[in-house]
Amino acid sequence: MGKTLLDKVWDAHTVRELANGPSQLYIGLHLIHEVTSPQAFAMLRELDLPVRCPERTFATIDHIVPTDDQARPFVDSLAEEMTTALTTSCKEHGITFYDLISGEQGIVHVIGPERGLTQPGMTIACGDSHTSTHGAFGAIAFGIGTSQIRDVLATQCLSMSRPKLRQINVTGELQQGVYAKDVILAIIHKLGVKGGVGYAYEYAGPAIEAMTMEERLTVCNMSIEGGARCGYINPDDTTFEYLRGRELSPNDKFDDAVAYWRGIASDPDSVYDDIVELDGDTLEPMVTWGITPGQSVPVSGSVPNPAEHPEDQESLQEALAYMGFTGGQAIKGTAVDVTFVGSCTNGRISDLRIAAQIAKGNKVAKGVKALVVPGSMSVRRQAEAEGLHEIFQEAGFEWRQAGCSMCLAMNPDKLQGREVCASSSNRNFKGRQGSPTGRTLLMSPAMVATASIAGEVVDARELM
Repeated sequence: MGKTLLDKVWDAHTVRELANGPSQLYIGLHLIHEVTSPQAFAMLRELDLPVRCPERTFATIDHIVPTDDQARPFVDSLAEEMTTALTTSCKEHGITFYDLISGEQGIVHVIGPERGLTQPGMTIACGDSHTSTHGAFGAIAFGIGTSQIRDVLATQCLSMSRPKLRQINVTGELQQGVYAKDVILAIIHKLGVKGGVGYAYEYAGPAIEAMTMEERLTVCNMSIEGGARCGYINPDDTTFEYLRGRELSPNDKFDDAVAYWRGIASDPDSVYDDIVELDGDTLEPMVTWGITPGQSVPVSGSVPNPAEHPEDQESLQEALAYMGFTGGQAIKGTAVDVTFVGSCTNGRISDLRIAAQIAKGNKVAKGVKALVVPGSMSVRRQAEAEGLHEIFQEAGFEWRQAGCSMCLAMNPDKLQGREVCASSSNRNFKGRQGSPTGRTLLMSPAMVATASIAGEVVDARELM
């Protein structure tokens, strides 16, 4: 019987099996940011403990960083305090810190891959829910809490229970105008926001294999929104070519690394706890209408009627009341007030290129506030070298500095009142974008750009 990538990587990093069941798992790469790590460093100081492997920990600031005026000290005193605390801790323990001065600052899940830090066969942990992003490289990557951050800093290990494994095969070929974001929204819609609890997801099939690395990052990013502990894609030539020549890739022994990376992919005769198939040929652009990422419909579809779903009636009624929709209402034509292209889900250069392709020669609709926020300083430089910023600005979009921005609004980028936002981010929870009554519609960057121009939800394929 063959072994899956999950088993191969897990076994390679297991220090020992603990008496109560979990594994003591060695963490190959630890990523930290300014929101969840200062408390962990404070715990280390209280225990008078050093960071055990500072060379395996890398830091950035992203969640609280303003995307307009980044002059220090930040206007937000708490943001300044958290940034100062992380700066001090990194200096104290000799941790590499991608801050604003470095020129390489960005969202933690964007800079890890672009620096070459994220590699196949790794175990990766970060104090952020969307650490599953890094699974796109064939890594086992998961978010952790502050006390676990302390544990990794102090020991480079975690106590973890091995999840079950579900393979999700996306068959066929995606239509033009259908993207990775649509695929993962469709998967979460099919399996539910709790469908992955207790599981890791292995994404496979022709539609996944045809994706670029940046598209794969989008799919794996939202694994946690489906309840999965992590999600990954087996490494292949697309993976290896992306990593070749990157700053922190093993370039001096790259061929040897590739040989190892090929070997950690799931064997053809692997056995899974569950297998699910999704027909990629029939997928449409997806739009969320509710208050979880699982509450979505194709752009041609309608908001569900609770009366037709008695098993889910209570949650549907709650979402309809909050969002102001009526059961049976078409999602197409929903007016938007704010649009946001960015986040660790869709703030990479390919996302900006797609949005710019639609924005070119068009204008943002009157009354719509449209933001484009690069996922890192590197992405921003590349976009400006290609002239994308000029396309956005001429169309009426605001071109911002790198950061998490309106994904979670722990910074000045927030919705006001009952505003509706078309967003390329990953969560549409109540209050997620800064207003306790603000409303979020998740969709692909192409769909966000199209909504910016039309002032309402439309099918991006009509403008492409």
